[in-house]
Amino acid sequence: MLKRCVCYLFSSPLAVLGQIAFLLLLGGIWCQNNRNAKAGARTTKKSGGNQGRDVGQSLPVTDVTPGSTGSTRGAGGSAESGQDSAAGARAAGQQTDDMRLHFLKNTQVTCNDGTPAGFYLKEFRGSRRWLLFLEGGFCCYSKETCDSRYQNIPRLMSSSVWPQTKRGSGILSSQAEENPHWHNANIVFIPYCSSDVWSGIGPYTFMGSLIIREVIKDLIPKGIKQAKVVMLSGTSAGGIGVLLNIERVASQLEQLGAEAQVRGLVDSGWFLESKLQGPVNCPETVSCSLEHPIKIGLRLWNGVVPDRCRQLYKRGEEWQCFFGHKLYSTLTSPLFVVQWLYDEEQLRGENIYMGGQSMSEEQWQYLQNLGLEFKNSLRDVTGVFAASCISHTAITKSNWITFQVRGTSLSRALQCWDRSLEATRNNRTPAKGCPFHLVDTCLSPQCNPTCPPLVDQATQQELTLLQMLVAMGLDLQKLGLDPQGGADSLASMVSNGG
Repeated sequence: MLKRCVCYLFSSPLAVLGQIAFLLLLGGIWCQNNRNAKAGARTTKKSGGNQGRDVGQSLPVTDVTPGSTGSTRGAGGSAESGQDSAAGARAAGQQTDDMRLHFLKNTQVTCNDGTPAGFYLKEFRGSRRWLLFLEGGFCCYSKETCDSRYQNIPRLMSSSVWPQTKRGSGILSSQAEENPHWHNANIVFIPYCSSDVWSGIGPYTFMGSLIIREVIKDLIPKGIKQAKVVMLSGTSAGGIGVLLNIERVASQLEQLGAEAQVRGLVDSGWFLESKLQGPVNCPETVSCSLEHPIKIGLRLWNGVVPDRCRQLYKRGEEWQCFFGHKLYSTLTSPLFVVQWLYDEEQLRGENIYMGGQSMSEEQWQYLQNLGLEFKNSLRDVTGVFAASCISHTAITKSNWITFQVRGTSLSRALQCWDRSLEATRNNRTPAKGCPFHLVDTCLSPQCNPTCPPLVDQATQQELTLLQMLVAMGLDLQKLGLDPQGGADSLASMVSNGG
């Protein structure tokens, strides 16, 4: 009988048997790999139990997708060819750009299906800067949604399909031209396999927060205690994970005796509560709003939120701490927020699928107003980069350095923020002319000329905003827009910016 995720989540005897069987299998794979390594007369460094199975999968950009059980963008590429080239480079004594998989030493902290959790590491010898990245991928919050997630996107619930190496893009790249400020840091990619928005602490196998804790422990022999700066970053659900866990990471490193400053980088994880009217009686199996999965899931995951935020809300209202604009003021660690002002997943939470289905005039009105809503919510955030674009996630895109707000690129804004924190830490005056609170002055979708292009989901063709609105059934003339006017047609909604 096919083993399903629900067996682990809701049936503890099967969970124990399944974990024992998996550990026996893993031991056999490790022994065989060890014999092969000896036979090949190669000296390899023990990596914490790298798994033998390989899947053709590049570094994913995963999305929080309200209303579904998860979605993935950017799949493709060949992990196998990446491993062959990495092996060849190691044999020749060369440095590789690949991050290598390490499973957690604490085998009690696992993915949803009981397989071991872990992390990918690309070390940069001599560097005292560490970039830890939490992957995104929405969540599951009931037996039905977890079953569907396990069937459709197993890598978000199990490590059994993880490749042994990954190559990072954007801020995770080790190439200076793609990642000018962080390419020479120690880079840690933590795969998301707990389905709990990085909040769970058990007793079932929803262990997102515990996974982060164990990764920190396993990085001690690698030198994280000697770190000068530790940046906890994440996209989408991983960005929410940063908000929920940054204070714990800072406390854990302090208890270990580390003197590092812990900073947070939240990309596309700054969500707003739903505005459009959803069903009055919402079933647990359907996501009817952005809040709904969190309210239901928090009980299943045994999720935790930062103490200072939790104290602001009565019992049962802790879900509000998953929203950055309610949590931010309670945090003591420095935080930088990257947020598209017309975030695609925020729109999907309101049942607006750009390029995927029809749009009502009410939804178009919501879309127009969303930029101002986001802008107001980010007013008190010290470090922010918010462009008037319809997109989701930025920092792991290979072209992330091309995005600009008011003439300053995203990578430059992060560098300015870093320098300001260093100056403050060393009792120096921050340099002038290096901005890091950047919010677009134009408040219309896609008014920033550096926005990522819009893509029709059916044809995969790039479209202008007006073309997409027509494809989604809107009457442009009724909305006061000129179908032939191109960008000029939006002039009434746009002030100079970008």
